[in-house]
Amino acid sequence: MLKRFAPLVPCALVVLLSACASQAPQPSISYSAPVAPPEEMLDEEPIDFLSDSSKSYELPQLTDSLLAHGLSLVGTRYRYGGSSAETGFDCSGFVGYLFNEEVGLKLPRSTREMINLDAPRVSRAELEPGDVIFFNDRGRGRVSHAGIYLGDDQFIHSSSSRSGGVRVDSLEDSYWKRSYLQAKRVLALAPGESEKEVETR
Repeated sequence: MLKRFAPLVPCALVVLLSACASQAPQPSISYSAPVAPPEEMLDEEPIDFLSDSSKSYELPQLTDSLLAHGLSLVGTRYRYGGSSAETGFDCSGFVGYLFNEEVGLKLPRSTREMINLDAPRVSRAELEPGDVIFFNDRGRGRVSHAGIYLGDDQFIHSSSSRSGGVRVDSLEDSYWKRSYLQAKRVLALAPGESEKEVETR
């Protein structure tokens, strides 16, 4: 009886193997199909994430216009006691001009009065664009210079007639790093930000 079925064994093996071979691609097809959607999602998620995160870093409108106007004045000459784009600026005149024009705040005229504004004081590590920064650049232990922080350790100020008037400098420069005094968030006093009124002292 076994001898009678012996010739059929090779045939049965061929049929079985051919059946396995015909079924082999199917698992790979059914496996690859569900993998595609997650790959597409991975392509889309970073784009959505970046667009959402970029919104959170957008500068407030007041800060944006303040800094843009300040940068447009780079190269304006230095003038002691000056507070206009036509005739030139000293340091406090430049800061006061921008805050008056773009924010609607009338700031004190001198750096000694400006540093006494009732605005939040911020540490060097917490500086944000638009913060007013003060320096003691004459070695007398009191404020003698002011500028506006731009971000990335840069600030804009009306430096001196010798150094070209309104310009951008780095807080990491040894001179400014050594003479850095403090900073205040004067934008917190802007109309709508606070009910406080800025007064000269």
